[in-house]
Amino acid sequence: MATVNDAADESPTGVRWSMFFLACGTSWFLYLHRYSWSIVGSEIKNTYDFTNTQTQTVFSLFYWTYAGGQIPSGIAIDRFGPHLFLGTSIILWSLALIGFGLTRSLSVIGVLRFLFGAAQAGCYPGLTKASRVWFPLRGRTTIQGWIATTSGRCGGAMSPLILGTFLMGMCGLTWQTAIAVMGGTGCLFGLVFLIVFRNSPAEHPGVNAAERALIAEGGTAQALTGTLPWSRAVRNRSLQFFIVQQFLDAGSDVAFVSLIGQYFMERHALNISASGWLTSLPLWGGALGGIAGGWLNEQWIRSTGNRRWSRSGIGFVGKVIGCIMLYIVSVQSGPTAAGFALLFAKFFSDWSQPTVWGTCTDLGGRFSATVFSIINTSGTIGGIVMPLVFGYVLDLYTTKSVVAEATTSQTEWGPLFLLLAAMYLASGVSWLLIDCTKSLEVDKP
Repeated sequence: MATVNDAADESPTGVRWSMFFLACGTSWFLYLHRYSWSIVGSEIKNTYDFTNTQTQTVFSLFYWTYAGGQIPSGIAIDRFGPHLFLGTSIILWSLALIGFGLTRSLSVIGVLRFLFGAAQAGCYPGLTKASRVWFPLRGRTTIQGWIATTSGRCGGAMSPLILGTFLMGMCGLTWQTAIAVMGGTGCLFGLVFLIVFRNSPAEHPGVNAAERALIAEGGTAQALTGTLPWSRAVRNRSLQFFIVQQFLDAGSDVAFVSLIGQYFMERHALNISASGWLTSLPLWGGALGGIAGGWLNEQWIRSTGNRRWSRSGIGFVGKVIGCIMLYIVSVQSGPTAAGFALLFAKFFSDWSQPTVWGTCTDLGGRFSATVFSIINTSGTIGGIVMPLVFGYVLDLYTTKSVVAEATTSQTEWGPLFLLLAAMYLASGVSWLLIDCTKSLEVDKP
């Protein structure tokens, strides 16, 4: 049995980095597959001649089961660990994605959207738990930024490029065949995850005593499992404002999933191939923002010694600058300028994403998966509600005309981006009211 002296005499193994790459890959595939809707949704809209409201309603079905599965997933992960849960989830959502290309029935597509949401529900609660268990407190927020934001946003940014520009444009595949290719690679990755990943360093035979000691630096709790006392959660005021913040943040983010491709194709009259790189720009901005935000968290906490205001300050500043960028988009007439304004909007908005993960682990402690699931549930409710609002706003500002017996429609997109800017601003204000030091491991409000 390894002792403290053994840990001092040997160099730490690097198994945690294998877990890091598997976590990054999971986040990458989640967004790669989820953001395929930016292309597929437009194809479905054209095939079935849907209005914007109808298309957004189909899109929002994902969020019903994604919301419903969050808290049960978080509780299960806190109790049993993320290994089997995450590996199985990756395979299930990949199979659901493949299913979209195997049916022409709208009702079956709706059922698959439900299944897709249920399978993805526990992913980020599981990765939150994994990042806390496998990495020391010092540097953890940077790690979380790479997993949650950088890897995820890169997957989202590459989705229209891989699906639209490469598979459909360059390779000439139908959208049904293209998403089958994407889903198949996801299934293979899920099998690798099941074989290699482990719940904790204690369960992995390749982790030596020195690496376990390194991971435990900074006060990582020894009790890695447990069940959150719900009365304590309800009384925590920071958690209450955190829930509001995430509703606004994730609610606004669904526009980048479902509407940006449509925006470039309709507002700027671009085809799928030409709009692919512009549609991906905001996601690249978010990926870079995740790197910057994680690094800023660590630097500000280290230099100021104030974890509370370092977290809140980064969240507030990012959302306010993102608000300004979205206002610029609302008055832009050129597609390239709009694309880069959206890139900067997501850069500054998403540098708060590592702050979200860091705040979840700060507030939650050993209940971090459950706390993340509560926060993600709030965001998912935003994902259910806001597509309906966005569709209504777009239809409200759509005018139809008849020219040579043909009906044409034109949509004014400016009001939508003004609404998104207002949501960013309110999200930033909410960050000022969140104190990440009010841990739920301690029975205080």
